[in-house]
Amino acid sequence: MLNATCHCGAVRIEIPARPAEVTNCNCSLCRRLGTLWAYFDAHTVKIHGHPENTDEYIQGDKTLRTVRCKTCGCTTHWEPLDPLKYRRMGVNIRNFEPEVIGDVRILLLDGADTWKSSFWEDLDVA
Repeated sequence: MLNATCHCGAVRIEIPARPAEVTNCNCSLCRRLGTLWAYFDAHTVKIHGHPENTDEYIQGDKTLRTVRCKTCGCTTHWEPLDPLKYRRMGVNIRNFEPEVIGDVRILLLDGADTWKSSFWEDLDVA
């Protein structure tokens, strides 16, 4: 298991392994949060301090809640509102120390318009 916390330590996160890739989404919420999402089956992730130390935000199609620490405000994860229908959850990998995650590939998701994605290294950014 790999471990992380929010800034103040009230919420602790355990994931089963280093993700192969993370997603940088530019939808109206994610671009404001500045998150990088790693996706896991919800039963493989442990969130300590949730729900007693967290607040949630539900928006849009009301299929998931975005969760943050109510003390320091760090976004920790999102989880489905119906865990029987949706088993996947997203963990904000920015809460982990950079050396724990290493040079994981970043998938850029255009959640604002097209819902198409590409890997950072595939873009011509020169």
